[in-house]
Amino acid sequence: MGGMIELGLTQKQKQTLSPQMIQSMEVLQMTSQELLEYVESALQENPVLECQEYCDGPDEADSLRRELAWLESTDLQNRDYYRQDRAEDMDPLRSCAARSGQETLYHHLTAQLDGLELDGETALCARALAASLDQNGWLEEDLPALARELGRREDVMERALEVVQSLEPAGVGARSLSECLRLQLLRFDPVDGLALCIAERHLDALAKCRYGWLAQTLKAGQEQVRRACSLIRSLDPRPGLAYAAEWNDPVYIVPDIIVVNAHGGLELLPNHRFFPTLKVSAFYSRLLRESDDAQVQDYLTGKLRQAKWTIRAVDQRRSTLMACAGCLVEEQRAFFSEGPGSLKPLSLADVAGQVGMHESTVSRAVNGKYLQCSMGTYPLSYFFSRRLGPAEGGGGSSVDNAKALLKRFIDGEDKRRPLSDEKLCRLMAQEGCTISRRTAAKYRDELGIPSTVGRRLQE
Repeated sequence: MGGMIELGLTQKQKQTLSPQMIQSMEVLQMTSQELLEYVESALQENPVLECQEYCDGPDEADSLRRELAWLESTDLQNRDYYRQDRAEDMDPLRSCAARSGQETLYHHLTAQLDGLELDGETALCARALAASLDQNGWLEEDLPALARELGRREDVMERALEVVQSLEPAGVGARSLSECLRLQLLRFDPVDGLALCIAERHLDALAKCRYGWLAQTLKAGQEQVRRACSLIRSLDPRPGLAYAAEWNDPVYIVPDIIVVNAHGGLELLPNHRFFPTLKVSAFYSRLLRESDDAQVQDYLTGKLRQAKWTIRAVDQRRSTLMACAGCLVEEQRAFFSEGPGSLKPLSLADVAGQVGMHESTVSRAVNGKYLQCSMGTYPLSYFFSRRLGPAEGGGGSSVDNAKALLKRFIDGEDKRRPLSDEKLCRLMAQEGCTISRRTAAKYRDELGIPSTVGRRLQE
């Protein structure tokens, strides 16, 4: 008699990556210009979706007008910009859409994915990865962390990444410079093994032109090494840039967040003027309820579902962005009263912990977004400042503090006897910011300040 088979039921939870999640990821990382184009496209394709004007009454219009007037009077760099915005014939959706004629990297990749025969899970993960690439075409997010965030197995994400890395342009989906170059070299037929080895293991030697050392280490002729290095240098380390906005087409920076001084405190306002509120058409909703035609009902049901997804994604982008920006403003209050040079150390992990989100979500929310205040327009990423580590001896200072202090000493020096980097380090140490001479020279270069010789005033 055979063994008995025991039947039972088990209950477990499993998070699935839905098209709505991918759509929310895509919308969250859109810049203001990309969002306007997305909204314009959605309005044209879906009749159930409507745009609700923000300024419905005189009170809202007057309030917004006062805010823009205040910003215009205090921000010289954007004075002309806001003057143009007040023109009655200004249509941000139409003007932005008119400038848009270039295919983005995401759409280029998803168009290729649509032509592949992939199982549903791999296809969804591949689209999520395509939405997570930066403008260079690289995947900067940690793949295991991204898998956990999306509720997918790591092996599925690895398989999806291989698919993305097989797409054009070659090198897309790389997680490092070495991998980006390797992916491109593997497309050659035949593959140059020597160049592949150098790209994978010896990029530092390549950068320093150590051809003799490479030839000895790899047991190859110097001429072979030079040809391999020349091939590597001909590759594109940033394959996604070809699909970024053209620099010769001027595009105004549209701030997502406006910070105003109100009642003795700081108030955050979403830039409603450039982000219309979406809503479901009352006419089509009534038609769906009253129509007896099955085809009409099927069509409107699908469009209504799409409209709700779009509205939810846009609203979620706004709420996530406001939460992250609110945390940044609260943590960096000193900046808004004292100006640049007063940023305190702040990381993505700090903000993520405070707003209760994943670090990658915060990264997508702030990437390419701008904040406008009385001192100008700044990318939200500007308000993250790295803490000087133990090796740099900076204590609780930030890189921004160190650079501001360094610049203050250089501005006040005697130009006939400018301070050396060593002397600058000693002066900064007296102010509680101890850094090495090499770090001081690095920060000075990043500030565009020449060395002692370049700063010396000739008598």
